[in-house]
Amino acid sequence: ILYEDEDAIVVNKPAGLVVHPAYGHNTGTLVNAMLARIESRTGRESGRPGIVHRLDKDTSGVMVIAKTDVAQLALSRQLQQQRFGKEYLALVWGDPGPTETVVEAPLVRDPDDRRRVVVRGSGREATTRFRRIAAWMSGKDKLALLHVRPLTGRTHQIRVHLAYAHFPIVGDPVYGRRGDTSGLERQFLHAWRLTVRLPHGGERTFTASLPADLASYLAKLGPPLVIDPLFTEVRPP
Repeated sequence: ILYEDEDAIVVNKPAGLVVHPAYGHNTGTLVNAMLARIESRTGRESGRPGIVHRLDKDTSGVMVIAKTDVAQLALSRQLQQQRFGKEYLALVWGDPGPTETVVEAPLVRDPDDRRRVVVRGSGREATTRFRRIAAWMSGKDKLALLHVRPLTGRTHQIRVHLAYAHFPIVGDPVYGRRGDTSGLERQFLHAWRLTVRLPHGGERTFTASLPADLASYLAKLGPPLVIDPLFTEVRPP
């Protein structure tokens, strides 16, 4: 838990934790944990905690969860108006160079495989900005750590957009590079920072440091060949 008041809870979700109960995951989800927490503190049953935005099971990092209907409405409105400041860190194959890249590509569920999302003209509009903050050579491969800002919140948006731009996320089993030899057990994608206006707490920024598995992987790559000043904020100690 990074923050809690009467309206909302801000958490640092670990990788491997499913957000919503679903087929095959009826218990042990983030929603289950939040229900138990709210009920233990108030002594009464709570309605379903308001999941305003989601992270994939194997993506870690900052999430805000509404505790009341009023808070959920206010936070959802911010999300729809693109006033959530969401910042991610992603390690990718390849090096896009120092200039910021903007991907504007509509996304839709793959009609042939509902677990995947694809770029299609008929999809919902989606925009992602990213720029390189560090780069390495690993054998013959270039790798880059990206600072990513999704301006919309579509399912799998960052993973699909980066693959579409020819910079697939290291360790991504669905949209990643074929024959990924990284040794990572999940995609290197972390919700690093979230700026949000809380119903009674004003505008706040919450940060979740890189988790141990991702920090350890960067350490194994050695010193970066290229460093942006922002990397000093995110680099593992």
